[in-house]
Amino acid sequence: MTIDHHLREKLKALKLSGILHTLDVRVAQTQNGEIGTLEFLHLILQDEIERRAAAAAAQRIQKAAFQEEKTLEGFDFGALPKLRPAQIRDLATCTFIDRRESVILYGPTGVGKTHVAQGLGHMACRQGYRVLFTKVGKMLRSLLAAEPTRPGKRPLGATSLRTSLSSMTSAYRASASTRVRTCTRSYRKGS
Repeated sequence: MTIDHHLREKLKALKLSGILHTLDVRVAQTQNGEIGTLEFLHLILQDEIERRAAAAAAQRIQKAAFQEEKTLEGFDFGALPKLRPAQIRDLATCTFIDRRESVILYGPTGVGKTHVAQGLGHMACRQGYRVLFTKVGKMLRSLLAAEPTRPGKRPLGATSLRTSLSSMTSAYRASASTRVRTCTRSYRKGS
């Protein structure tokens, strides 16, 4: 089917131009009798909803500032026998975010902490949460750079997936204690 120029313009005016991606297929299915007209309408609208959801997730993933494309699907659970895959899969549901619980990943270098953190972040982005990925060192530098007289300032931007700081080196403790208390208060308020 050739898409009429006027139809294309009307879909763009309604901000429904994504329908154009699957319209030919859906029209052909209707003409072949595979689907009825109401199902046709339902399917083209569902296609648009799915396209918008995918675009929004891709935008959240881009804004999350992940170091690399690391997902839980690409994680080799077999390489770490002490890691419980079921526990990571439970975290991947992201219910801890709604409960305002923290997740702390710790262990020696090279065991996959960053990969798991980015994988959980990807899952959160796909489920509609906003995420900002950062490592503790960068976070602490950002906290040190923040002005202590402006407690409402968010040095790292708004995030829904929060990082909890369980310990700091003594060099950071003295100079960042005020800022950490400010972040903790903001975290408790659910900002």
